[in-house]
Amino acid sequence: MYNTRHMEKDPDRQLELIKRGTVEVIQPDELRKKLERAAKTNKPLVIKAGFDPTAPDIHLGHTVLLRKMRHFQDLGHKVVFLIGDHTAMIGDPSGVSKTRPQLTPKEVEDNARTYERQISKVLDIRKLEIRFNSEWLGKMTIAGIAELMARYSVQRMLERDDFSNRYKQQKNITMLEFLYPLLQGYDSVALKADIELGGSDQKFNLLVGRDIQGAYGQETQVVITMPLLEGLDGVQKMSKSLGNYVGINETAKEMFGKLMSVSDELMYKYYELLTDEDVAKVKVEVKEGKLHPKQAKVNLAKLIVTQYHGEKEAVKQAEEFDRAFKDKGFPTDIELKTIQSASASLVSVLVDGAHLLASRGEAKRKIQEGAVEVNGTKVSDINCELEKGKELRIRVGKKFALILLK
Repeated sequence: MYNTRHMEKDPDRQLELIKRGTVEVIQPDELRKKLERAAKTNKPLVIKAGFDPTAPDIHLGHTVLLRKMRHFQDLGHKVVFLIGDHTAMIGDPSGVSKTRPQLTPKEVEDNARTYERQISKVLDIRKLEIRFNSEWLGKMTIAGIAELMARYSVQRMLERDDFSNRYKQQKNITMLEFLYPLLQGYDSVALKADIELGGSDQKFNLLVGRDIQGAYGQETQVVITMPLLEGLDGVQKMSKSLGNYVGINETAKEMFGKLMSVSDELMYKYYELLTDEDVAKVKVEVKEGKLHPKQAKVNLAKLIVTQYHGEKEAVKQAEEFDRAFKDKGFPTDIELKTIQSASASLVSVLVDGAHLLASRGEAKRKIQEGAVEVNGTKVSDINCELEKGKELRIRVGKKFALILLK
């Protein structure tokens, strides 16, 4: 499964890719030593990333972590996609202000089943090891849990912000929630993880893993945290519940359109976290006027759509978006209507041909108000004559018609 002949041996090259887009590496010197040892012994490092199957749909925010896992795969290391089927029935309290509802075994199983198909769009499934933490946690006895709990203090647990805040506000914290970070830490012991990846909001849990490994006599894992990707609104973390997300199972058209709505400022973060492009180069080209911000955004959308739908579909969506932009939002799915008419009068066509308006009086009024466009240009002349033998895109407010006069 792991072809060590293809393992990157140069630690500096590895570190350059590994550190791209990260928030924090704890500890950098340990990471270098691990990489140097792996190169010397020709033994890949074990990279762990845990996912609780609390929701079955993956969006671009999730892929920030998946792409970092792919970087480690490309460098020749062993990546473990850990599904927390056992811990999901507890519920991770990270960043929440109240106790989370527990999932049923059926809910966990249903959600976990959808993961492999989705993550294959980012990760190399042939080189991926998928594990479930019920393999070891499901076999843990009361004595084993007591031993685990004895290796960590309540004081350390209350250093965590969400626990500390809830404690000060006298909000409920269950003992089960205290157990969650310990079980996640024990996952690292069971897998003998060299590196654990996670979002920046998971830092406390990841560091508990270091402590638990040390308590069990193992070499401690390096912790690498990734940023939380803002959604399309540019403010809140990308989330399906907030509606500011781009799902990796969405159609190419939906994906491309949503990405084009991203702000110019947020565009650069998407470049860094969702593509392998040189974001510094893109910034310079835009700043120097060599690349228009809109074109930079089109390039970004094409790169991301290519990952999930292929290059052909990405090019198609770029062309359709460009056409719609030039036509000022004229829909691409309007059916062409051929009209046999002696009159080429715009007023006549609006009423009798395209049936966009009810009367000639209304048609004249709309033209005078500047509410009528032909081929993207406003028409103010009520005596306007249209050109025959040519496709004409006519718009009146939110009404559209594509006609050919003969």
